[in-house]
Amino acid sequence: MFLWTSVAVYLWATSAAGAGIGIRETRTDSELGNEGQERFKLEHSWAQYSPFFPVEDYASPPEGCTVDQVNIIQRHGARFPTSGASTDIISAVNKLKAVQNSVVNPKMQFIQNYTYDLGTDDLVEFGAVQSSEAGSKAFERYEHLVSEDNLPFVRSDNSERVVLSAINWTQGFSIASHFEFKPVLSVIISSDTNDTLDDNMCPAAGSSDAETEAWLLAFGPSVQRKLNNGAPGANLTLPETYAIGTLCAFDSVAHSSHPRLTLSPWCGLFNQTDFEALEYAGDLDKFYGTGYGQPLGPVQGVGYVNELLARLTDQPVRDHTQTNSTLDSNPDTFPLGRGIYADFSHDNQMIAIFSAMGLFPQSSPLPPVPPANRPDPTRTWIVSQIVPFSARMVAERLSCSSSYASKQAVRILVNDKVMPLEFCGASEDGVCELDKFVESQVYARNDGEGDFEKCFDV
Repeated sequence: MFLWTSVAVYLWATSAAGAGIGIRETRTDSELGNEGQERFKLEHSWAQYSPFFPVEDYASPPEGCTVDQVNIIQRHGARFPTSGASTDIISAVNKLKAVQNSVVNPKMQFIQNYTYDLGTDDLVEFGAVQSSEAGSKAFERYEHLVSEDNLPFVRSDNSERVVLSAINWTQGFSIASHFEFKPVLSVIISSDTNDTLDDNMCPAAGSSDAETEAWLLAFGPSVQRKLNNGAPGANLTLPETYAIGTLCAFDSVAHSSHPRLTLSPWCGLFNQTDFEALEYAGDLDKFYGTGYGQPLGPVQGVGYVNELLARLTDQPVRDHTQTNSTLDSNPDTFPLGRGIYADFSHDNQMIAIFSAMGLFPQSSPLPPVPPANRPDPTRTWIVSQIVPFSARMVAERLSCSSSYASKQAVRILVNDKVMPLEFCGASEDGVCELDKFVESQVYARNDGEGDFEKCFDV
């Protein structure tokens, strides 16, 4: 029913049959918090490697407004680590396995029989199912926008995990409709060309390496020391220490059968403070990668914002940045007047889009090393709530009664949380008049105000 990869299918089958993978089946109170306190949800602390969770319960549009168009952009589902990230993970695992006879931390004893069997880059079953569930939820929420002549229009970046996530979304949508409506993936945009669903068009953009490395040097040594003391002779480096922290997430999603997430035994090597520090590394990575902290970050989302404005206003795309004019000028590949649009992308690109739009604004940059080495618990830039696996932004166009000055309005939800949209004078319920929303997107409508040209100053 669900599509991921033949390799992933094999890995799932062998691990489920008992291939020596130790999986902790339950979470204890000491891991989640004491009775009477708000419990720390471990799987919500994995930054961009957290599986999707709704940040808030979905709230229906305010009285007098109905949804008449929906624009969805969704990240691919949970995946294996990238080939680059796998290098440090495998190195760390091998070092720990090599010193198993000298391990003094009982929580590390599982490593002796542990077999690292994760692939690279590909979608895993857990991610495939969450993508399908998103499609089902979209039908349940917006079925009034669908007819045989008005099916969802679906696009995807050409990365395999993104394509498969899109296809699984269409299958979930079809299943929820009892197969009455069968949307298909209509357009796959090559990242070798102009592509609004991938951050591939700004060679001069910097990276987040300096900020994330500064934070790793600040918080990492104590975690590194704890791991090396537990396994004398392992001599894990700081990058390998961080890699083992991410393995908690990757191993969990790779060996879980949705809807139950079973935590990997690697998670037991870290405490809540460790996970909060690891999560902040992800926050810094996205903020300074393609977010507000990167001078050429937001401009990478401009093309998509202009496509969104075109759909919301039923007008041709006006853009001179990342859009593919051949595709966007053709009604077969960029139709207007549809009820539901669904696009599938990556976390870095979605961060750029959110920043170009003005979502999750920050009064000051995230400090690479926060005071006392403790990330601000009240911060609003929390990547696990912004771009987890299967993250989604939904722009709902609303048809409203005369209680609003304009009968057309917009509200935006990110992972089911309604965005405040102060930049276009939104009401308390997050509803902004359509024309004011369009007017607010000055940066995108002006093609990034010169920033796009700077992308090629290399």
